[in-house]
Amino acid sequence: MIRTLGISCFYHDAAAALVCDGDIVAAAQEERFSRVKGDSSFPVSAINFCLEQGRCDVGDLDAVVFYDKPRLTGDRLLTTYQATAPRSLDSWLAAVPEWISKKAYVGDIVRSALGYTGQVLTVPHHLSHAASAFYPSPFDKAAILTLDGVGEWATASVGIGEGDRVTLKHEMHFPDSLGLLYSAMTHFCGFKVNSGEYKLMGLAPYGKPKYVDALKESIVEVLEDGTVKLNMDYFGFLAGLEMTSEKFGDLFGGPRRLPESRITRREMDLAASLQAVTEESIMTMARWTRRETDCENLCLAGGVALNCVANGKLLRSGIFDRLWIQPAAGDAGGALGAACVAQHGYFGVKRSPLTGRDRQNGSLLGPAFSRDEIRAYLDANGIPYRVLEENAYADTVADALAEGLVVGFFNGRMEFGPRALGARSILGDPRRADTQRTMNLKIKFRESFRPFAPSVLAERSADYFELDTESPYMLLVAPVREDRRLPMPPDDPGSDDLIEKVNVKRSDIPSVTHVDYSARIQSVHRDTNPVYYDAIQAFEKRTGFGVIVNTSFNVRGEPIVCTPEDAYRCFMRTNMDFLYLDGLWLEKTAQPEWAEEKDWREEFELD
Repeated sequence: MIRTLGISCFYHDAAAALVCDGDIVAAAQEERFSRVKGDSSFPVSAINFCLEQGRCDVGDLDAVVFYDKPRLTGDRLLTTYQATAPRSLDSWLAAVPEWISKKAYVGDIVRSALGYTGQVLTVPHHLSHAASAFYPSPFDKAAILTLDGVGEWATASVGIGEGDRVTLKHEMHFPDSLGLLYSAMTHFCGFKVNSGEYKLMGLAPYGKPKYVDALKESIVEVLEDGTVKLNMDYFGFLAGLEMTSEKFGDLFGGPRRLPESRITRREMDLAASLQAVTEESIMTMARWTRRETDCENLCLAGGVALNCVANGKLLRSGIFDRLWIQPAAGDAGGALGAACVAQHGYFGVKRSPLTGRDRQNGSLLGPAFSRDEIRAYLDANGIPYRVLEENAYADTVADALAEGLVVGFFNGRMEFGPRALGARSILGDPRRADTQRTMNLKIKFRESFRPFAPSVLAERSADYFELDTESPYMLLVAPVREDRRLPMPPDDPGSDDLIEKVNVKRSDIPSVTHVDYSARIQSVHRDTNPVYYDAIQAFEKRTGFGVIVNTSFNVRGEPIVCTPEDAYRCFMRTNMDFLYLDGLWLEKTAQPEWAEEKDWREEFELD
């Protein structure tokens, strides 16, 4: 058996993945164990989980594979700082020591941290992304498009996957980067880079794309192949510690929005404008890729591939017949890609036969906890619960949801990637107009404008959404069917009252219908997650609706829960009504009083 362990770390979203004879055995982000959001440290806990899941020791590994080429990254850093000195001194002092102490000696760190004496391989960053997109996909041949901020010198790549081989043919190079442009606007609109980009995407439908011309005339040029050229006069990341320069603010009417301050019409319109430019670039790049590769199928990865609005429009464009997007499209997925590259490119392992819809196993690749383990934790801590009969799981969850109550849902193996897919989820009733605001403010403790995703029975998807394909990983946005929509009041172009906009009922499933009548869809199959599927089906029997609200099991600023202890802590800190722990049922009103050393919610300010 050939065992390869892929790792990503020292930038953001560290992770580990184990692949054995072409099969994905395990994959998880370090943040889920450390409880540090976006943890970039060496993923010791994630590695230990992967080895335990694979029932092997570190000495059984044929290779440990890093998702990046540290020397090429160092070359970019040194070249950039040399070109921008002395203005780049502060940036130099922040970045270079970090690179020297960590990435430059990744092999030594692997051997020291793990006690490992075998091969340590390094793989180009965008090859890791491309491999993560193609090898788990259902395609024998496909074009591959990767888009992110930067990896070594590359910021985007186009390649082909065929059989057991992935080949990159074209690259876009730093500092021109669609991902860095999106991150710069994320920063300017007051959100955190490398975690707040999805907030900007969610904000975009509230605005108008009034700044598109300003962006394209001054800041970004979209070329014929879809790649971009950035005017670096408007950015600060080359020579400084800020993403944008003063000129960026001058162009858009003043300095950046301060984090946690009120979101105004400007931020809404900037988000809408950038989303429009992003979609133009992706569509143009996709058309060029189709012409260059003559492939009918497309695989996507890289952080920009998490832009599910653009993904949905790309699917509907018909440029490619089919899309497959890596569920962990960001840097975490690079660990999986690195392990796959070594499997198939270095050791010559054949791809596993396709036995499901893809080779990602529903992305349910993280830890699971047995009923006995969960009961032991609850009993040891005096936590009251009720054991559900096996045939009562779905009915109990569905009854609570149908009454408008909120359920924390902890079920089986944890998801790999940023989306909760019914293993570590918080569930609600999509029919209620107040569900979105209630869950955002009283449970998630986050911005009220943030939309929630629907989980829908796969065979019922077309009854609710204009989508004629599967979306198992919540990576496609599609419109709600017209016959389910309700008329919207006229938009006040001068209004920036997000709360007023959020509270408008837009369809008969209002809590999963965004302001533009769109939804970020997860289609659920019984063979992938039977307990979750049965709960949705039971809800349909009670209400006539085969769709529920699904959001990740965490609160703002924290990673998705991993363990039963994490789940209980989150349950008690929020206004969830019930907690389902793999067949055990916890009612909030029956729980002992929860004691905190301090009110942890003081750390969060709400928009």
